[in-house]
Amino acid sequence: MMECTKCDREAVMHAAYSGNHRCERHFRESVERRVRRRVREDDLLPSTATPDDPQTWLIGLSGGKDSVVLTQILHETFAEDPRVELVALTVHEGIAGYRDKSVDACEELTADLDIDHEIVSYADEFDVEMDDVVESDPENMAACAYCGVFRRDLLSTYAQGYEADKLLTGHNLDDEAETALMNVLEGNVEQMAKHFDASLGAFDERREQAGMTPRAKPLRDIPEKEVALYAQLRDLPVHMAECPHSSEAFRGEIQDLLLSLEEAHPGTRHSIMAGYEELAAIAAERYRSAGSAADLNACAECGAPTTREVCRKCSLVDAVHAAE
Repeated sequence: MMECTKCDREAVMHAAYSGNHRCERHFRESVERRVRRRVREDDLLPSTATPDDPQTWLIGLSGGKDSVVLTQILHETFAEDPRVELVALTVHEGIAGYRDKSVDACEELTADLDIDHEIVSYADEFDVEMDDVVESDPENMAACAYCGVFRRDLLSTYAQGYEADKLLTGHNLDDEAETALMNVLEGNVEQMAKHFDASLGAFDERREQAGMTPRAKPLRDIPEKEVALYAQLRDLPVHMAECPHSSEAFRGEIQDLLLSLEEAHPGTRHSIMAGYEELAAIAAERYRSAGSAADLNACAECGAPTTREVCRKCSLVDAVHAAE
């Protein structure tokens, strides 16, 4: 039996990147402390927020471990703080046998926490369902490519509708390190700059775009396995199944690479993000100085901010309908 590094209780986990063993109590405290530190360091709650003029934070709640843990910790942190109002939004993609169960988890959690919760669907909003999109596949793309565009559009649209000050998602350390490594290996410096301004940099260091709700990822310092263990230890309502249409080949290869590197060299994910954040900040400053940031127009079909005449979401929806 391994003892906790901070006390004599039995350890429930070992963080190889730090060498620490943690009992259940100190592990939970460690996760919560890192999330709250990220909230502070990214300046999610500005000094201008008051009980009379509170911040509204919209959480993208899928029912998976990441978004459930994020919602739980944020609720416990700000439940008694009148400067913050939490709202949860769940997107139903139309995947038979998958999303219905995760919606149940979302409803259980938000009822327990007494958080406002809304469920929206691709069927109601776009008259499409992902099962049908996968079958027709008019653009010859992976399912995640369609789904990501549709989901981001709905999160942004509803964040605007709620007049939310922040849009929060449950991306963890593994998610962010994978994205960072993909951008580096693809040599996509402009995407690194966009990543910084969209969700990576502290709010006082970003350049926000008009018509877009600022995003934040308070779980981005927590490894995926630690998020899963936290959810298990707290017996949170979580839907653990993987999406049956998940098929991002390149990201899957990067994920396998990172896992093997982390096993051989603990701390790799943290090191990648530390260096990547600095590089992304430099890239963002360079692209701003060069004036190369694209101007946003209103989509000709839905009015959403876009660099195109017709936004990517509308063009994909049109393609799906044309293929029916």
